[in-house]
Amino acid sequence: MDATVGALAASLGGEVIGDLDRAIENALALSKAGPDCVTFLADEVKIQEVSDVSAATIIVSRSRQEELTDELREKHTFIVVDDALDGFIEAARQFRSDRPRSAIGISPQAVVSESASLGEGVNIFPGAFLGEDVVIGSGCDIYPGAFIGDGTTLGDDVTIHANVAVYFDVTIGNRVIIHAGAVIGADGFGYRFRDGRFEKIPQQGTVEIHDDVEIGANATIDRGMIGPTIIAEGTKIDNLVMIAHNCEIGKHNAFASQVGIAGSSSTGDYVRAGGQAGVGDHLHIGTGASLAASSGHHKDVPDGETWAGAPARRIDETIKIMMTQNKLPEMRSSLRALQKQVARLSTEIDQRNANQTEAA
Repeated sequence: MDATVGALAASLGGEVIGDLDRAIENALALSKAGPDCVTFLADEVKIQEVSDVSAATIIVSRSRQEELTDELREKHTFIVVDDALDGFIEAARQFRSDRPRSAIGISPQAVVSESASLGEGVNIFPGAFLGEDVVIGSGCDIYPGAFIGDGTTLGDDVTIHANVAVYFDVTIGNRVIIHAGAVIGADGFGYRFRDGRFEKIPQQGTVEIHDDVEIGANATIDRGMIGPTIIAEGTKIDNLVMIAHNCEIGKHNAFASQVGIAGSSSTGDYVRAGGQAGVGDHLHIGTGASLAASSGHHKDVPDGETWAGAPARRIDETIKIMMTQNKLPEMRSSLRALQKQVARLSTEIDQRNANQTEAA
Protein backbone atom coordinates (compact mmCIF):
# COMPACT_ATOMS: atom_id res chain seq x y z
CA MET A 1 0.00 0.00 0.00
CA ASP A 2 1.18 3.53 -0.85
CA ALA A 3 -0.51 6.44 0.87
CA THR A 4 -0.19 10.12 1.66
CA VAL A 5 0.13 11.54 5.14
CA GLY A 6 -3.28 13.16 4.79
CA ALA A 7 -5.00 9.92 3.82
CA LEU A 8 -3.30 7.97 6.61
CA ALA A 9 -4.13 10.63 9.19
CA ALA A 10 -7.79 10.57 8.13
CA SER A 11 -7.92 6.80 8.57
CA LEU A 12 -6.42 7.15 12.05
CA GLY A 13 -8.61 10.06 13.08
CA GLY A 14 -5.47 12.17 13.55
CA GLU A 15 -4.35 15.70 12.85
CA VAL A 16 -1.38 16.57 10.62
CA ILE A 17 1.42 18.96 11.45
CA GLY A 18 3.36 19.39 8.21
CA ASP A 19 3.01 18.13 4.64
CA LEU A 20 -0.34 16.45 3.93
CA ASP A 21 0.84 15.23 0.51
CA ARG A 22 4.01 13.49 1.65
CA ALA A 23 4.09 9.91 0.34
CA ILE A 24 4.35 6.93 2.70
CA GLU A 25 5.35 3.47 1.53
CA ASN A 26 5.94 1.55 4.76
CA ALA A 27 5.63 1.55 8.55
CA LEU A 28 8.76 0.80 10.62
CA ALA A 29 10.20 1.33 14.09
CA LEU A 30 11.74 4.68 14.99
CA SER A 31 15.35 3.54 14.52
CA LYS A 32 14.64 1.73 11.22
CA ALA A 33 12.29 4.09 9.42
CA GLY A 34 13.52 5.94 6.33
CA PRO A 35 12.22 9.06 4.55
CA ASP A 36 9.37 7.15 2.91
CA CYS A 37 8.20 5.52 6.17
CA VAL A 38 5.84 6.34 8.99
CA THR A 39 6.94 5.57 12.53
CA PHE A 40 5.83 6.53 16.05
CA LEU A 41 7.17 8.17 19.19
CA ALA A 42 6.65 5.80 22.11
CA ASP A 43 5.62 7.45 25.35
CA GLU A 44 8.85 6.37 27.08
CA VAL A 45 11.14 7.72 24.32
CA LYS A 46 12.65 11.15 24.87
CA ILE A 47 11.71 13.81 22.34
CA GLN A 48 15.42 14.55 21.72
CA GLU A 49 15.80 11.16 20.02
CA VAL A 50 13.50 12.25 17.20
CA SER A 51 16.04 14.69 15.79
CA ASP A 52 18.41 11.83 14.90
CA VAL A 53 15.94 9.66 12.96
CA SER A 54 15.45 9.59 9.20
CA ALA A 55 11.69 9.07 9.19
CA ALA A 56 9.85 11.94 7.61
CA THR A 57 6.48 11.13 9.24
CA ILE A 58 6.04 10.39 12.93
CA ILE A 59 2.89 9.48 14.83
CA VAL A 60 2.81 11.17 18.23
CA SER A 61 0.39 11.12 21.16
CA ARG A 62 -1.70 14.22 21.69
CA SER A 63 -0.35 14.54 25.24
CA ARG A 64 3.15 15.14 23.80
CA GLN A 65 2.23 17.63 21.11
CA GLU A 66 3.58 20.57 23.10
CA GLU A 67 7.04 18.95 23.14
CA LEU A 68 7.39 19.35 19.37
CA THR A 69 9.84 22.19 18.83
CA ASP A 70 9.88 24.45 15.76
CA GLU A 71 13.05 22.69 14.62
CA LEU A 72 11.35 19.28 14.74
CA ARG A 73 8.27 20.58 12.95
CA GLU A 74 10.44 21.85 10.12
CA LYS A 75 12.29 18.55 9.75
CA HIS A 76 9.41 16.06 10.18
CA THR A 77 5.71 15.74 9.49
CA PHE A 78 3.68 14.62 12.51
CA ILE A 79 0.35 12.83 12.83
CA VAL A 80 -1.18 13.64 16.21
CA VAL A 81 -3.51 10.97 17.68
CA ASP A 82 -4.81 10.06 21.11
CA ASP A 83 -2.37 7.15 21.52
CA ALA A 84 0.76 6.89 19.36
CA LEU A 85 1.19 3.12 19.77
CA ASP A 86 -2.44 2.43 18.88
CA GLY A 87 -2.11 4.69 15.86
CA PHE A 88 1.06 2.99 14.68
CA ILE A 89 -0.43 -0.50 15.06
CA GLU A 90 -3.35 0.53 12.88
CA ALA A 91 -1.01 2.15 10.35
CA ALA A 92 1.15 -0.99 10.20
CA ARG A 93 -1.94 -3.07 9.49
CA GLN A 94 -2.67 -0.93 6.48
CA PHE A 95 0.78 -1.62 5.04
CA ARG A 96 0.91 -5.31 5.99
CA SER A 97 -2.27 -7.20 5.33
CA ASP A 98 -2.71 -10.56 7.07
CA ARG A 99 -2.63 -13.70 5.00
CA PRO A 100 -6.17 -14.84 4.20
CA ARG A 101 -7.46 -17.77 6.20
CA SER A 102 -7.28 -21.08 4.37
CA ALA A 103 -10.43 -22.90 3.37
CA ILE A 104 -9.24 -26.45 2.77
CA GLY A 105 -11.95 -28.17 4.79
CA ILE A 106 -11.10 -31.66 6.02
CA SER A 107 -7.89 -32.93 4.45
CA PRO A 108 -7.99 -36.58 3.34
CA GLN A 109 -4.52 -36.88 4.87
CA ALA A 110 -5.90 -36.06 8.33
CA VAL A 111 -7.12 -38.79 10.70
CA VAL A 112 -10.57 -37.89 12.04
CA SER A 113 -12.51 -40.36 14.17
CA GLU A 114 -16.01 -41.21 12.97
CA SER A 115 -17.36 -40.20 16.37
CA ALA A 116 -15.83 -36.70 16.16
CA SER A 117 -18.20 -33.76 15.72
CA LEU A 118 -17.07 -30.84 13.56
CA GLY A 119 -18.67 -27.40 13.30
CA GLU A 120 -19.05 -25.30 10.18
CA GLY A 121 -16.05 -23.80 8.39
CA VAL A 122 -13.48 -26.03 10.09
CA ASN A 123 -10.05 -26.65 8.54
CA ILE A 124 -8.28 -29.89 9.43
CA PHE A 125 -4.84 -29.90 7.80
CA PRO A 126 -2.85 -32.93 6.61
CA GLY A 127 -1.37 -35.05 9.37
CA ALA A 128 -3.69 -33.83 12.11
CA PHE A 129 -5.29 -36.46 14.37
CA LEU A 130 -8.72 -36.17 16.04
CA GLY A 131 -9.63 -38.93 18.49
CA GLU A 132 -12.91 -40.47 19.59
CA ASP A 133 -15.76 -38.18 20.68
CA VAL A 134 -13.80 -35.00 19.94
CA VAL A 135 -16.01 -31.92 19.49
CA ILE A 136 -14.72 -29.06 17.33
CA GLY A 137 -16.64 -25.78 17.17
CA SER A 138 -17.17 -23.60 14.13
CA GLY A 139 -14.34 -21.77 12.36
CA CYS A 140 -11.50 -23.75 13.94
CA ASP A 141 -8.12 -24.43 12.33
CA ILE A 142 -6.22 -27.61 13.25
CA TYR A 143 -2.77 -27.48 11.64
CA PRO A 144 -0.50 -30.34 10.50
CA GLY A 145 0.72 -32.77 13.12
CA ALA A 146 -1.68 -31.59 15.80
CA PHE A 147 -3.07 -34.28 18.11
CA ILE A 148 -6.50 -33.84 19.71
CA GLY A 149 -7.15 -36.60 22.23
CA ASP A 150 -10.36 -38.52 22.92
CA GLY A 151 -13.20 -36.57 24.50
CA THR A 152 -11.60 -33.15 24.04
CA THR A 153 -13.87 -30.19 23.26
CA LEU A 154 -12.92 -27.03 21.37
CA GLY A 155 -15.12 -23.93 21.17
CA ASP A 156 -15.53 -21.68 18.14
CA ASP A 157 -12.69 -19.97 16.25
CA VAL A 158 -9.91 -21.92 17.96
CA THR A 159 -6.49 -22.16 16.31
CA ILE A 160 -4.32 -25.19 17.08
CA HIS A 161 -0.93 -24.75 15.40
CA ALA A 162 1.39 -27.45 14.10
CA ASN A 163 2.48 -30.31 16.38
CA VAL A 164 0.39 -29.26 19.37
CA ALA A 165 -0.59 -32.17 21.60
CA VAL A 166 -3.92 -31.84 23.42
CA TYR A 167 -4.49 -34.90 25.60
CA PHE A 168 -7.85 -36.54 26.34
CA ASP A 169 -10.88 -34.88 27.97
CA VAL A 170 -9.51 -31.34 27.78
CA THR A 171 -11.93 -28.42 27.43
CA ILE A 172 -10.90 -25.39 25.35
CA GLY A 173 -13.09 -22.29 25.04
CA ASN A 174 -13.74 -19.87 22.19
CA ARG A 175 -11.09 -17.90 20.27
CA VAL A 176 -8.20 -19.71 21.93
CA ILE A 177 -4.82 -19.78 20.14
CA ILE A 178 -2.31 -22.52 20.94
CA HIS A 179 1.07 -22.19 19.24
CA ALA A 180 3.30 -24.90 17.80
CA GLY A 181 4.64 -27.62 20.02
CA ALA A 182 2.59 -26.80 23.12
CA VAL A 183 1.40 -29.72 25.25
CA ILE A 184 -1.93 -29.47 27.03
CA GLY A 185 -3.07 -32.09 29.52
CA ALA A 186 0.05 -34.20 30.08
CA ASP A 187 0.31 -35.92 33.46
CA GLY A 188 1.30 -33.76 36.37
CA PHE A 189 4.62 -34.44 38.09
CA GLY A 190 3.13 -36.44 40.96
CA TYR A 191 5.03 -39.24 42.74
CA ARG A 192 5.44 -40.78 46.18
CA PHE A 193 8.77 -42.18 47.29
CA ARG A 194 8.32 -45.65 48.74
CA ASP A 195 10.69 -48.50 49.36
CA GLY A 196 13.53 -46.78 47.57
CA ARG A 197 11.66 -45.93 44.39
CA PHE A 198 9.20 -43.36 42.99
CA GLU A 199 5.59 -44.51 42.78
CA LYS A 200 3.40 -42.67 40.26
CA ILE A 201 0.28 -40.93 41.58
CA PRO A 202 -2.52 -41.27 38.99
CA GLN A 203 -3.37 -37.96 37.31
CA GLN A 204 -7.11 -38.29 36.81
CA GLY A 205 -8.10 -34.65 36.38
CA THR A 206 -8.20 -32.50 33.27
CA VAL A 207 -7.44 -29.03 31.88
CA GLU A 208 -9.91 -26.20 31.28
CA ILE A 209 -8.82 -23.33 29.04
CA HIS A 210 -11.35 -20.51 28.96
CA ASP A 211 -12.20 -18.00 26.22
CA ASP A 212 -9.60 -15.74 24.55
CA VAL A 213 -6.54 -17.43 26.02
CA GLU A 214 -3.31 -17.56 24.00
CA ILE A 215 -0.64 -20.16 24.75
CA GLY A 216 2.87 -19.82 23.34
CA ALA A 217 5.05 -22.30 21.51
CA ASN A 218 6.32 -25.26 23.53
CA ALA A 219 4.43 -24.21 26.64
CA THR A 220 3.15 -27.03 28.87
CA ILE A 221 0.00 -27.15 30.98
CA ASP A 222 -0.40 -30.32 33.03
CA ARG A 223 -3.72 -31.96 33.86
CA GLY A 224 -4.91 -32.00 37.45
CA MET A 225 -4.44 -34.95 39.71
CA ILE A 226 -8.11 -34.64 40.75
CA GLY A 227 -10.18 -31.88 39.19
CA PRO A 228 -8.99 -29.43 36.54
CA THR A 229 -6.01 -27.23 35.95
CA ILE A 230 -7.66 -23.93 34.96
CA ILE A 231 -6.48 -21.10 32.70
CA ALA A 232 -9.11 -18.37 32.98
CA GLU A 233 -10.41 -15.96 30.36
CA GLY A 234 -8.05 -13.68 28.48
CA THR A 235 -4.79 -14.95 29.96
CA LYS A 236 -1.71 -14.76 27.73
CA ILE A 237 1.06 -17.34 28.17
CA ASP A 238 4.40 -16.94 26.41
CA ASN A 239 6.64 -19.60 24.88
CA LEU A 240 8.23 -22.22 27.16
CA VAL A 241 6.02 -21.52 30.17
CA MET A 242 5.30 -24.42 32.54
CA ILE A 243 2.06 -24.61 34.54
CA ALA A 244 1.81 -27.65 36.78
CA HIS A 245 -1.12 -29.80 37.85
CA ASN A 246 -4.13 -28.31 39.63
CA CYS A 247 -3.00 -24.72 39.20
CA GLU A 248 -5.79 -22.17 38.84
CA ILE A 249 -4.68 -19.15 36.82
CA GLY A 250 -6.95 -16.11 36.96
CA LYS A 251 -8.33 -13.87 34.24
CA HIS A 252 -6.11 -11.67 32.05
CA ASN A 253 -2.80 -12.83 33.49
CA ALA A 254 0.36 -12.35 31.39
CA PHE A 255 3.33 -14.70 31.82
CA ALA A 256 6.58 -14.10 29.94
CA SER A 257 8.84 -16.87 28.65
CA GLN A 258 10.13 -19.57 31.02
CA VAL A 259 7.82 -18.74 33.90
CA GLY A 260 7.19 -21.82 36.03
CA ILE A 261 4.18 -22.31 38.33
CA ALA A 262 4.40 -25.33 40.62
CA GLY A 263 1.49 -27.60 41.47
CA SER A 264 -1.72 -26.42 43.15
CA SER A 265 -0.76 -22.75 43.06
CA SER A 266 -3.22 -20.06 42.03
CA THR A 267 -3.32 -16.48 40.83
CA GLY A 268 -5.88 -13.73 40.95
CA ASP A 269 -6.80 -11.64 37.94
CA TYR A 270 -4.39 -9.30 36.10
CA VAL A 271 -1.22 -10.92 37.44
CA ARG A 272 2.00 -10.29 35.49
CA ALA A 273 5.12 -12.44 35.67
CA GLY A 274 8.46 -11.56 34.06
CA GLY A 275 10.62 -14.12 32.29
CA GLN A 276 11.94 -17.02 34.39
CA ALA A 277 9.89 -16.10 37.45
CA GLY A 278 9.26 -19.22 39.53
CA VAL A 279 6.37 -19.86 41.92
CA GLY A 280 6.50 -22.67 44.48
CA ASP A 281 3.69 -25.13 45.08
CA HIS A 282 0.47 -24.34 46.97
CA LEU A 283 1.00 -20.57 46.81
CA HIS A 284 -1.38 -17.75 45.83
CA ILE A 285 -0.39 -14.68 43.81
CA GLY A 286 -2.91 -11.93 44.49
CA THR A 287 -4.93 -9.92 42.00
CA GLY A 288 -2.91 -7.24 40.23
CA ALA A 289 0.41 -8.51 41.58
CA SER A 290 3.61 -8.38 39.51
CA LEU A 291 6.51 -10.83 39.68
CA ALA A 292 9.86 -9.51 38.48
CA ALA A 293 11.94 -11.47 35.99
CA SER A 294 13.99 -14.32 37.50
CA SER A 295 12.29 -13.90 40.88
CA GLY A 296 11.81 -16.97 43.07
CA HIS A 297 8.62 -17.09 45.14
CA HIS A 298 8.13 -19.24 48.23
CA LYS A 299 5.44 -17.14 49.94
CA ASP A 300 2.02 -15.84 48.94
CA VAL A 301 2.10 -12.45 47.22
CA PRO A 302 -0.61 -9.99 48.36
CA ASP A 303 -2.91 -8.19 45.92
CA GLY A 304 -1.33 -5.39 43.94
CA GLU A 305 2.23 -5.82 45.19
CA THR A 306 5.39 -6.17 43.09
CA TRP A 307 7.93 -8.71 44.30
CA ALA A 308 11.48 -9.28 43.07
CA GLY A 309 14.61 -11.23 43.91
CA ALA A 310 15.37 -14.79 44.96
CA PRO A 311 14.02 -15.46 47.48
CA ALA A 312 11.44 -12.90 46.41
CA ARG A 313 10.44 -10.00 48.62
CA ARG A 314 8.53 -6.79 48.10
CA ILE A 315 10.44 -4.82 45.49
CA ASP A 316 11.27 -1.95 47.85
CA GLU A 317 12.90 -4.41 50.27
CA THR A 318 14.78 -6.10 47.42
CA ILE A 319 16.09 -2.76 46.16
CA LYS A 320 17.40 -1.90 49.65
CA ILE A 321 19.18 -5.27 49.82
CA MET A 322 20.69 -4.79 46.36
CA MET A 323 21.90 -1.28 47.24
CA THR A 324 23.48 -2.65 50.41
CA GLN A 325 25.17 -5.45 48.46
CA ASN A 326 26.64 -2.90 46.06
CA LYS A 327 28.28 -1.21 49.04
CA LEU A 328 29.83 -4.41 50.40
CA PRO A 329 33.34 -3.83 48.94
CA GLU A 330 33.45 -0.36 50.51
CA MET A 331 32.04 -1.70 53.78
CA ARG A 332 34.62 -4.49 53.78
CA SER A 333 37.45 -1.97 53.41
CA SER A 334 35.99 0.14 56.21
CA LEU A 335 35.65 -2.91 58.44
CA ARG A 336 39.28 -3.90 57.87
CA ALA A 337 40.41 -0.36 58.71
CA LEU A 338 38.34 -0.45 61.91
CA GLN A 339 39.75 -3.86 62.84
CA LYS A 340 43.29 -2.51 62.48
CA GLN A 341 42.41 0.56 64.52
CA VAL A 342 40.83 -1.52 67.29
CA ALA A 343 43.86 -3.83 67.32
CA ARG A 344 46.21 -0.84 67.63
CA LEU A 345 44.14 0.74 70.42
CA SER A 346 43.96 -2.60 72.25
CA THR A 347 47.75 -2.89 72.09
CA GLU A 348 48.14 0.66 73.42
CA ILE A 349 45.70 0.00 76.26
CA ASP A 350 47.45 -3.23 77.18
CA GLN A 351 50.82 -1.46 77.18
CA ARG A 352 49.44 1.39 79.32
CA ASN A 353 47.95 -1.05 81.80
CA ALA A 354 51.26 -2.91 81.96
CA ASN A 355 53.16 0.32 82.65
CA GLN A 356 50.74 1.29 85.40
CA THR A 357 51.17 -2.12 87.02
CA GLU A 358 54.96 -1.82 87.00
CA ALA A 359 54.79 1.69 88.48
CA ALA A 360 52.59 0.47 91.30
